[in-house]
Formats: sequence, C-alpha cells, structure tokens
Amino acid sequence: MYMSYKYSDINKIINYKTWSQRMKIDALLSIDADLYTNLGISSTKKEKNQVKIKSKNIYRAIEKINPKDGKLLLHSMDL
Repeated sequence: MYMSYKYSDINKIINYKTWSQRMKIDALLSIDADLYTNLGISSTKKEKNQVKIKSKNIYRAIEKINPKDGKLLLHSMDL
C-alpha cells in the first residue's frame, strides 16, 4: 500500500494532497502501533512515557485530519 513511515514523518503525511483521509489516518495509526510494539518487558518507565507522548502527538495529528476520530482517540487515552 505505502512505504514504512517513522514518527518524524507525521507532518509529511498530513500534508499529502493525493492521499485520502483514511490513508493518512491509517499511516499515522501504523506509526503509533509500531511505537507500542517496540516496547518490551525491559522498557523503562521513561521509554514508556516517551511513547505515550508521541502517541498523543499522533492523535493530535489525526484530529487535524478528522476532528471526531482524533478527539475520540485522545479521550480514550486519558481514561
């Protein structure tokens, strides 16, 4: 479908003109999933907090694309 993206590519993804909203959100969620799957049992609390902060930034980016989905993700994160 599309190449592998990193956390640093968030703004690039948001600004793609030829991608649909769904493609952009899927790519951002793929980055988010990759962040969490790279955490392990030996990950420190600091590393886990850094991933949570990055995840929140990804959800804010999703909110720019689709406010309803972004707010839902951000709200579920705070529970």
